[in-house]
Amino acid sequence: MNPETITADAAGTWTLGDLSVRRMGFGAMRLTSRADGGPSDRDRAIAVLRAAVELGVNHIDTAAFYFSSLRSANELVNSALAPYPEDLVIASKVWPGRDTAGTWWWASPEQLRGQVEENLRQLGRDHLDLVNLRLPRSAVTESVADHFGALAELRDAGLVRHLGLSNAGSRHLAEARAIAPVVCVQNPYGVGAPAKETAFMRACGEQGVAFVPFFAIAGAGREAGAPAAEAEEVLAVARAHGASPAQVRLAWTLQLGPHLLAIPGTGDPAHLAENVAAAALRLTDEEMARLASPGWTG
Repeated sequence: MNPETITADAAGTWTLGDLSVRRMGFGAMRLTSRADGGPSDRDRAIAVLRAAVELGVNHIDTAAFYFSSLRSANELVNSALAPYPEDLVIASKVWPGRDTAGTWWWASPEQLRGQVEENLRQLGRDHLDLVNLRLPRSAVTESVADHFGALAELRDAGLVRHLGLSNAGSRHLAEARAIAPVVCVQNPYGVGAPAKETAFMRACGEQGVAFVPFFAIAGAGREAGAPAAEAEEVLAVARAHGASPAQVRLAWTLQLGPHLLAIPGTGDPAHLAENVAAAALRLTDEEMARLASPGWTG
């Protein structure tokens, strides 16, 4: 597989509300920092964003709370891509926030407008294409009605075009859909995921809701990135296809259903091309089943 000849078109498309996106997207989180935690190289980050669009990516995931000591993901997206291509869909997230010292805080329903407006200022836009309500990890049994209702009001006011959920479960999805349309759920998910998470992923598709996995490459490594020792199951499939483990993980994700949207992030131009090329990798049914087994940690 030659990464230089493959674009995001190979992944096909999905419609978020009335916005058509290619199923291979890009996540901006890793643009702001190097692996050692230091600030990223600004010119390189901007080059990666522009290369992503040149490779056909038209779905970029970002957030105002994606920033390091010197870099803001939203500012990088603005500097690299404005004036924005007409088909570019930029998704952001609200509810969590970070102050200038990097300390996390959680917004009240009344504070969500300020978070949306902060994203608008940083991105240089008059509306956001998609805003995901990012739930706290502890909110398994909490209601999202007040916060999602506040976002629905911002949607009605024209500040937001479409709404989604992040870190959510079936209960949250049902509650939110009773208030306003939900176009996507963005949850951690990847190879070796537990059966319960897989059932929810499939339920989203049955309801016409896109499922957008994050940490699809990192797996259990989460924010720290992919673990140094890759699972043998993934390595075996990668060897069979002459592909990288990251490409196998992304290809597996995309083949789970047409409603799956990948948003791998990287600050490395070579890794970007490799990730996008995974859109053309096709795994066999046997390989898909082998990687889906919950009997090992992905």
